[in-house]
Amino acid sequence: MSTKINRRDFLRLAGTTGAALIVLGAKTATGAQASVTQESKHRWAMVIDQAKCTGCGDCTMACRASNDVAKGKEWNVVLQDKPVGGKPVYLPRPCMHCEHPPCAEVCPVGATYKRDDGIVMMDYNKCIGCRYCEVACPYGARVFNWEENTQPNDAVPQWGTPEIVRRPRGVPEKCSFCYQRIDRGLEQGLTPGVDRRATPACVVACPAGARIFGDLNDPESNVSKWLKANDHYRLRADLGTEPRVYYLAKRS
Repeated sequence: MSTKINRRDFLRLAGTTGAALIVLGAKTATGAQASVTQESKHRWAMVIDQAKCTGCGDCTMACRASNDVAKGKEWNVVLQDKPVGGKPVYLPRPCMHCEHPPCAEVCPVGATYKRDDGIVMMDYNKCIGCRYCEVACPYGARVFNWEENTQPNDAVPQWGTPEIVRRPRGVPEKCSFCYQRIDRGLEQGLTPGVDRRATPACVVACPAGARIFGDLNDPESNVSKWLKANDHYRLRADLGTEPRVYYLAKRS
């Protein structure tokens, strides 16, 4: 289920295409809804522990089932990183849900926007399929629907059942932190990152416990405690995007 790519190569390629387009997009997309100014009581984030990730791909399958994602259009991929101590290392890559998302900055119609809790969303009814967001993303986190998805979902029912409707032809898709589970859970008094029904499907499905989800505004949340207790990094932090996905690197 993993794709072989060296993280250095991944980041270099992302940097050469994404960095220039971020600057260009920020200057040209005057009509974009880049962010929501209202402050939220929540700031959702994910921590991925590379020391625990086995590259099994369960996260990809759970995402495919819950979000009704077409095979080959994965929102959540697992890349194979450079080995450490002769052992394989994996780099799972969902959407980074950036604090300053370049995808939203370049969108000319406001179809990509950031919620007040930090989740970067897509309004597929507004999307005109220009793919500016796809090109501007320095993480390669979007996939484009060239054709209508009419095939059965091979991840259903083993890995879950669809919780949102399929997206139409001609729009880019991406990970949404399973916002539907978060919102529904909060309405039911559940805690995302603690209660499984309120937590992103990829986090729940991970058999190794390599993914942690929670609220950065809560110092007692799992993500706050993990980040306080461990050294961590974020992909392409030099671009100033301020990703909400953090990694704990594997050491020999």
